Amino acid sequence: MLIRKNYNKIGSSEITDESIYYQRRDLMKLAASAVALAGTPLFAALSYERERSNRGLELTSYDQITTYNNFYEFSTDKADPAKLAKHFKFKPWTLNIGGEVQKKMTLDIDGLLKLIPSQERIYRFRCVEGWSMVVPWVGIPLASVLKHAGLTSKSKFVEFKTLFDPKQFPEQGESFGNISFPYREGLRIDEAMNPLTLLAVGLYGKELLPQNGAPIRLVVPWKYGFKSIKSIVSINLRERQPHSTWNDMAPHEYGFFANVNPMVDHPRWSQARERPLGKFFKQETLMFNGYEKEVAHMYKNIDLRKFF
Repeated sequence: MLIRKNYNKIGSSEITDESIYYQRRDLMKLAASAVALAGTPLFAALSYERERSNRGLELTSYDQITTYNNFYEFSTDKADPAKLAKHFKFKPWTLNIGGEVQKKMTLDIDGLLKLIPSQERIYRFRCVEGWSMVVPWVGIPLASVLKHAGLTSKSKFVEFKTLFDPKQFPEQGESFGNISFPYREGLRIDEAMNPLTLLAVGLYGKELLPQNGAPIRLVVPWKYGFKSIKSIVSINLRERQPHSTWNDMAPHEYGFFANVNPMVDHPRWSQARERPLGKFFKQETLMFNGYEKEVAHMYKNIDLRKFF
C-alpha cells in the first residue's frame, strides 16, 4: 500500500513534467475510492494534491533526477552513472540490520515492504555542491524499521554501508582520492528516528533506478545529499559515533552532521545560495533545507558552526 504524504505543502499546481505525473493517473485511482477512504490517514494525505505552495516549488523532472547523479562507485561524472548502471543487478537483494538491537534481521526488499507500507514523500534535496532538486520519493520511515528490530540502551547511532562489488561498481576497483570503499554513513539515533528520515525504494511512483541508489537508499532531507547513502546492504546500531566516508576523508570540509546551513560555507564555496536543476537563477538556501520546524529541536544545544 502506498501512503501519500507531503511536507512543506508542495502543491500539485507547482508539480511539473513526467507527463504531468502520468496525467494524475494515481490520484484519479485513489479519488475513485474516496468514499471508502474518507476519515482514514490515506484520504487525509491526499490533500497535498490540492494544496498550493507559498514558495512556488516545482518538482524536478524525472529525466533530470535520473541522469544527473553523484554516485562515485560508478563514476565521478554526473552523466555517467545512468549509462554505466544499466546492467546493475539488484535482485535478489538483502538488507541486514544488526548491532545494538534486540532482534537482528535479514530482509529482502519485498519482505521489507510487506512489513511496513510504503509512502510517497515530496522532499527538497540539497547537494553540498550547491545544486538542488525537489523529489517525489517512495519509501518507508527508517524509524519503523528500527522499531521492528528493537532499540537498546546502547542504540545511540546508526551506521549504513553501501554494497561492495567492484564487478558492478567499476570505481570500487580503482582508487578515487582517499575514499575507502564501501561507502559508509551515519546518523544519531534521534535523527534516524525523526519522522522525516526515509528509506527510499522508488521515485515518481516508479522503482528506484541504480543510478539513484537502487534498490534502497537513505533520504535525510534536512542534510546535504552525501548523507543520503545509496544501495544500502547493512544498517547497524552503534553505541559510539560511526565512521562516515566524506567526514573521514576531509573532516575540515564535510562534517559528520552535514545539516544544510546557509550560514556555514564550505571552505571552497558559499552555501548561502543554490541552483535548482533546470533553472537559470539561483535561490536562497533555507536553514535545514526548509525543515527547520521539524528538526531544529534536535540541535538546540549544539554549536552548528563547530558541529557542521
